[in-house]
Amino acid sequence: MPLVRIDALASRPGRLEALGRAVHEALIETLGIPPDDHFQILTAHDGTRSTLRYGDYLDVARDEGIVYVAITLRAGRTPDRKRALYRRIAELAEEYAGTEPRNVFVALTENGPADWSLGNGGAQYVGA
Repeated sequence: MPLVRIDALASRPGRLEALGRAVHEALIETLGIPPDDHFQILTAHDGTRSTLRYGDYLDVARDEGIVYVAITLRAGRTPDRKRALYRRIAELAEEYAGTEPRNVFVALTENGPADWSLGNGGAQYVGA
């Protein structure tokens, strides 16, 4: 049950939707999430009223094409699975949205079963 937030600067029409599709497909392919497990928050920033900051940390030359992908999910994936996810997100973001892989910044936050309520006030992953 990942919850995905995608923030992009200066997004052209359709770019956010393409980025959302890229991330969702990468999650299905690399982590095996169900196709209907699709919860995303997509936000475009215009650079004036809202913006994104970035730098060249670790010698990655980012620019105004920056995309931040924050994924919250239950803990338990191996480092190799996570690396495969990052790689696939970058590949599909380039293919679907024209976003250069150097501009795809991904952060995972892991938590446990009791940290989710999927509606109706329940804690579905821990029972009643």
